Amino acid sequence: MFTVKQESLYSTSHECLIVGVFDAPNKFEGSLAKADEIFEGQLKEFVKSGDISAKKKTISKIHTFGKIGANRLLFVGLGKKNEYSFDVLRESLGKAFKELKQSKLEETAIYLDSLITDEQMDTLDAAHAVGEAFSMATYQFEGYKQKSNEPDKKIEKITVYTEADKDDTMAALTVGYAYGKGTNSARTLVNLPGNMLTATEMAKYAVKLADRYDFEVEVLEKKDLIELGMGAFLAVNQGSTEPPKMIVLKYQGKENWDDVIGLVGKGITFDTGGYSIKPKDGIVGMKTDMGGAAAVLGAMEIIGELKPEQNVVAVIPSTDNMISGSAFKPDDVITSMSGKTIEVLNTDAEGRLVLADAITYAKQHGADYLIDVATLTGGVIVALGTDTTGAIANDEALFEQVLEASYEAGEPIWRLPLFEKDKERIRNSLVADLNNSPGREGHAIMAGGFIGEFAEGTPWVHLDIAGTSTVNKPHDLGPAGATGVMTRTLALLVERFETAE
Repeated sequence: MFTVKQESLYSTSHECLIVGVFDAPNKFEGSLAKADEIFEGQLKEFVKSGDISAKKKTISKIHTFGKIGANRLLFVGLGKKNEYSFDVLRESLGKAFKELKQSKLEETAIYLDSLITDEQMDTLDAAHAVGEAFSMATYQFEGYKQKSNEPDKKIEKITVYTEADKDDTMAALTVGYAYGKGTNSARTLVNLPGNMLTATEMAKYAVKLADRYDFEVEVLEKKDLIELGMGAFLAVNQGSTEPPKMIVLKYQGKENWDDVIGLVGKGITFDTGGYSIKPKDGIVGMKTDMGGAAAVLGAMEIIGELKPEQNVVAVIPSTDNMISGSAFKPDDVITSMSGKTIEVLNTDAEGRLVLADAITYAKQHGADYLIDVATLTGGVIVALGTDTTGAIANDEALFEQVLEASYEAGEPIWRLPLFEKDKERIRNSLVADLNNSPGREGHAIMAGGFIGEFAEGTPWVHLDIAGTSTVNKPHDLGPAGATGVMTRTLALLVERFETAE
């Protein structure tokens, strides 16, 4: 996929050469100045006329007419240097790679050093951005339409020109590409329809992932769940003809099984709402209710590729939430694996139920830190919109690490409050220890707080991705549909995790 070269970038033949330009690019330096000489000053004239723009995320294409080896130059506007950031570069490159994909090119070159600044961006970060942006921006879910006989052309080779160390540059490109590929794997899982991705199929996917990366794997069947007393998880599955699966993947990056990070992902493969049935408009799209599980599996793929020196246990409770004569009902009382009893007031508040038992099981597998990810509530969309993931936490140090990882990944989160009075509402039941739906007020907080009752004293962060797991229209780093959100955040967290002293 990637080749790194330190030779002259203008002599070798390429279908395209990508070059980054900042505001006031008429001050061309280095190789850009040489290019302007080759073009007899015409590049500066193109800038003056507006044919080449340095405006942030603007793409300008110039045909070279044989003056250099590349057939065309693709200028990527990076904006002002003092406003330059990794996010700007990643999204700008995303637009460039989308342009090349639309042009049906099969290879390209990129002048990496044109993306680097003295303060904001070094070679390795720029290379990481190239790898990540390329894999994410060119992603497409193939779907189930009849295929055209026309061959599907796509970029198979990228030559990267730089004066920096070749091995270090290649390593950064490979890491960035791994982050993008893991995100794309999560996207594909979310995009799959519920009849194609059942709990059984998700378990098979996890087993294949374990085989590929030598993870320890465990898949609990329904009889195992009954023996372990996972009454909350089993209640959600009661109405279904599809068997539930509790999926566990373990990655051991340290000599001893300690300081274990637990990643817990909601894996509801389709959610009708149960007897608290969703309206006809709200039920469409509920194949995506396993976005948390997809993020965890995508993160585990990245972890398998990069092999960080951390210990990770991933736990995914997977089932659909259906209606039948055996389905659980409002007013039912169920007993969770932890022993806590739950009054069911809303069968559409099922995600927190399966996560309750998954959190307990993750702790049994030695999780010292817990991060759960779930498409949990419509309330978080009302509160934060569709660009920001909602978070709740019981530990400041862990939350700060998750927050830092999320912003580096370009997946912003915002923390919601959880006070004692909120917990009192969750514990307010005449017949059980907890109720699963205290009301519409503070809905996202109530849902996250319910999960926190099972995290108890273990450091824990909850991430509600109901608003961020899908998008309605294409964006710089991908198409409409699943985003794979939180995949990179979780992987970055694991890769850079620091235990408390």
